[in-house]
Amino acid sequence: MNTGMGLIWIAGASGLLAFLTSLLYFFRQDRKFLALSEKLELIAGVGLVFAIFLLAFYLLGVDTQYSYVFQHSSTDLAWHYRFSALWAGQEGSFLIWTGFIFVMLAITRFTGTGKVLRETEIFSIMRSVSLFVASVFLLLLALKNPFSMYYYTGTGVPDVTNWNLFAEPFVVSYGQGMNPLLRNPWMAIHPPLLFLGYAAFTLPFSAAIGGLVLKDSRWSELATGWMRVSWLFLTLGIGFGAFWAYEVLGWGAWYWTWDPVETSSLIPWLTATAYLHAKLRARQGEYGFLLPMLALVSFILVIFSTFVTRSGLWVSVHSWQDFTMEGMIIALFLVVLIGSSAVLLVRKYFSEE
Repeated sequence: MNTGMGLIWIAGASGLLAFLTSLLYFFRQDRKFLALSEKLELIAGVGLVFAIFLLAFYLLGVDTQYSYVFQHSSTDLAWHYRFSALWAGQEGSFLIWTGFIFVMLAITRFTGTGKVLRETEIFSIMRSVSLFVASVFLLLLALKNPFSMYYYTGTGVPDVTNWNLFAEPFVVSYGQGMNPLLRNPWMAIHPPLLFLGYAAFTLPFSAAIGGLVLKDSRWSELATGWMRVSWLFLTLGIGFGAFWAYEVLGWGAWYWTWDPVETSSLIPWLTATAYLHAKLRARQGEYGFLLPMLALVSFILVIFSTFVTRSGLWVSVHSWQDFTMEGMIIALFLVVLIGSSAVLLVRKYFSEE
């Protein structure tokens, strides 16, 4: 049985149900829905963590019956490059990104301001929005599963299955291995740091949504700590990526050439920097509109960066594919984020006027 594929399905179903039951709790204030939602969230998070470790195990062992392993790992690679293949492709990168969201949500619930505000409506909305974001990523993982497997067909020609848990695997005797451009120590560090930063943007965005819906200023207490985490890891990720570009891509004496996708990761860093500066003035009662706007825009720009990376709309050394179903889902997700954020910001703007 394809255990990894089953874990992705279980996590996807549990994450979606956790989101739906969190909404039921918010509207009905029945604690049985909260308890059920938290259990489902735990199942989804644990399932994803196990899936990450399982995929890493397959990559280290070069288990080529899995298409992702065949495409990104090989026996001639050093062990650290086999492990870093975990984020070399879009399926693996989405897997660890989604796993980070669940881990950060759990940390928020049990530590600091999140622990203090756990029983409040602002935390409830923040959690629901975060679970909605995670559910979209889980849908993408189900559609483009990192545990897709080669299997025997009736024609004798192997094919790839994304849904059959019990297909007879077809084992290839070798793996294609990692793209030579990615065989660099900086590249082994650069992507996970970026994904940590990207995942951490989810919490400030979700808290800002809750603050705008409820007109509750406590949202920034939940958001600011994670915005600092986002800024830190995004800074490190962009910096290490610049070193990789300098060494591998032959961009001359410069660490930056305004590659479109490279630039799209810099823009949310700028808005996150602006947020942290605005937060200092917000303590004096200023930037009541600008602060939530920066929290929302930062996350929207992260999703925009993800969209252009995976849609093939921009020509870039980072681009993975042409426009597909996954790109369409991200585009629709982006439209929902922009539309809902715009409505809430317009409402706040006119209420302040």
